[in-house]
Amino acid sequence: MNNHYSALPTSPSPSKTLLAILGSPDESGSTAAMLRCATSAAKRAGWQVQTINLYEKNIAFCRGCRVCIETGRCPHQDDSQEIAALLKSCDAVVLAAPAYWANVPAAVKNMFDRLLGTAMGERNARPQPRLSRSQRYLLLTACNTPAPFSWLFGQSRGPLRAMDEFFHYAGMSRMGRVAFSGAAGKTTLPDRISRKIESYWK
Repeated sequence: MNNHYSALPTSPSPSKTLLAILGSPDESGSTAAMLRCATSAAKRAGWQVQTINLYEKNIAFCRGCRVCIETGRCPHQDDSQEIAALLKSCDAVVLAAPAYWANVPAAVKNMFDRLLGTAMGERNARPQPRLSRSQRYLLLTACNTPAPFSWLFGQSRGPLRAMDEFFHYAGMSRMGRVAFSGAAGKTTLPDRISRKIESYWK
């Protein structure tokens, strides 16, 4: 199921930047194809695109020290600082992650853990967003289970919910979500999926 909200502006100023994050280990798979479709459409619309492959980054597991909640910055130095800086400065984010056990892959969940302080602080045990509602996010997922079972049994809803929760509590505005069900063994996108992704830049 695809929830289509509002498209990004098609004539951004030169300063408009898109952070594209690949959360799949398979660069030739359907999830990566979805991200390439999004970045190609964004570039045609004039956006400056920075692409990050999480599986090429050195990001250690979160230690649960919660220092970042107070400071807004993780004290442990690795590639998570690069992603944090890009996330804070971008105008929009596209995150593409496949469905693993009705959730996101470990690399994506670990990124969320390490970016906790970048995304939010706390006041009286309540989350306080640190990013801006003017920043937008688009979520992409691919699931081997065919429709409608992928949605009914939560296989594609799970990763979308997990990704949505991070950006929502960070204070960003959701642009939309696209799920490609029945993606097993497919490296090219159906026209309906491509058109849906491209529509966010039209």
